[in-house]
Parts: sequence; structure tokens; C-alpha cells
Amino acid sequence: MPSLWSGKFASPEHVMNAVKKKPIRKAVFPVAGLGTRFLPATKAVPKEMLTVVDRPVLQHVVDEARAAGIEHFIFVTGRNKGVIEDHFDKQFELESTLASRGKNKELEALTRDLPQAGQTSFTRQQSPLGLGHAVWCARELVGNEPFALLLPDMIHHGRTSCLADMISAYEQTGGNLIAVAPVPEDQTHQYGIVGVKDVQSKVSKITKMIEKPQPGTAPSNLHITGRYVLQPEVFALLEKQERGAGGEIQLTDSMIALMNDADQPFHAVRFDGDIYDCGSKLGFLTANVALALERTDLAEDFRRDLKRLIGNT
Repeated sequence: MPSLWSGKFASPEHVMNAVKKKPIRKAVFPVAGLGTRFLPATKAVPKEMLTVVDRPVLQHVVDEARAAGIEHFIFVTGRNKGVIEDHFDKQFELESTLASRGKNKELEALTRDLPQAGQTSFTRQQSPLGLGHAVWCARELVGNEPFALLLPDMIHHGRTSCLADMISAYEQTGGNLIAVAPVPEDQTHQYGIVGVKDVQSKVSKITKMIEKPQPGTAPSNLHITGRYVLQPEVFALLEKQERGAGGEIQLTDSMIALMNDADQPFHAVRFDGDIYDCGSKLGFLTANVALALERTDLAEDFRRDLKRLIGNT
């Protein structure tokens, strides 16, 4: 991958970090949430399987991970999430029917999206104890190696893959990385926020991390966007982590503890594309419109219908 670093980053620290590192082969997807913001739609259908155009939200996020070179996809599920496992499995009757009817295009699409045998693993988060607990539930499947963490509600859509940019940066920095993007200053209290050494840089060392700071106290306007590269030492911290707000185990608390270890630097990687929060109705609808308008088979007719609808309001 091309380097994300400009000449001013060629410091001794970065040269030292450029030694051989364990590759990022595994990605964790926490998909145990109940999706209460989308009820009644999510009473029987997992929120991660709601479709943006004609692909489940989760498939869009898995596509991003696969494009970044991820080889093993780990899903932390909950009750009533069996359809997610089915989605990433072969459907013999469906595939046979498509083949017999000559629907080769549809059959090829199914085959293209299907992970290879042994590339997916599923484990349960038995109690709703938050994101930190969901990550901890994947510890045995991840093992003693760095891993990517992708929140499945958040579709990152840009010229390059967000996770691919992060892995490219990891090859230079090592340690832990968090994807960030700017938000308006008056909205920083709604997000996890990081402070960085150089707010103008694509990649910069994180100096501070705070979850939903009080208005006017944020160290920057860079919010955490739901993409991480983490070292396995985070699991030991999560295991001992006390419950925070809402009785949940907060990932941010363990990341702060990990960052305070001198051997565990954190870097922010700024994402410059569009981010759609498909856990909210507005973000979900916006993602459908934006991605539909990029489809050559839909854009012309869809744009015409949108203009008609907007003109009638």
C-alpha cells in the first residue's frame, strides 16, 4: 500500500516503529445489539441485516474489511442473530434454483460475497454489558495478535477504504490506531473525542482520549468513528475493567489505560470520506440515498423520482 506519511514524519520514532510487526489478519464485528432504535423492524430482523440498497449494512462493513486484506471475520452475536450466520454460509437450495434458472449474475454475486470455509467465527455475548464486553468475548478467537475492530452500524464510504488506510498507517506506527473525523465544535459532547499532536495531519499520535466531553472542554473536534486497530493486551484490561455508565464495560476506559503504557502508543488516522450512522434512522436513510445515486443501474431513475418527491413537499 502507498504510505500515508509525508516527509515530516520520517522521525527516529517512526523509523524505530517500522520494524516488522504482526500483520492484521483478524477483524471483530460486535453484532449483539438489540436495535431498539429501529423497532418494530428489528423485532425479528437483526439491525445489521437491514439493507442499504440491496446489501445488508453488515455486508458493507465486511466488504471494507475484506478490501483491507482481513482474512478471518469474527462476529460477536447474541440471541436471535442466527440469520447473520446464515448470511455468511452457503444456501444450497437457493444456489441450485438460481443455477437451474440460468440466473448466473445473481449466483455469481452470492458466490463473490461468500467467505471461504473457515474464514468466519461466531461467539456469543451472553449479557448486554457494552462494547468493551463484546470485544472481550472475542479474546479466544483473536488470540495473541493485533486485530481490527469495526462497528457494524457505521458505513465509511470514501475514495479509499478506511480500514485499508489504517493498516497502511499501522505498518509505519505499530501500536494501536483509531479512525477519526471532524465534527462541528458544538457537537463534540455527543462523541468520543481524541486530542492529537498535529490536528492537520492524516496520521498523528493521540495525546488524550475522552468519552463525550462536557461542552467547551473537548481537546479537538476529532471524533472516534467506529474503526480500530488494537493490540491483544487490551483483553486483560477489559477483563478487569469496572462497569461504567449504564452498568456497561466501556472500551474507551481500557483504551485509555492501554495508552498510558509507554509501549502502547495510539495514533489517530483521519478518514476524509462520508460516514453514515446506520444505527440511526436518518443516517440509514441517507446511506440508502447516497449509495443508490452511485449505482449506474439505479441512479437516473432514482434521481428523477427524488426530484419529483422533493418538488411535492
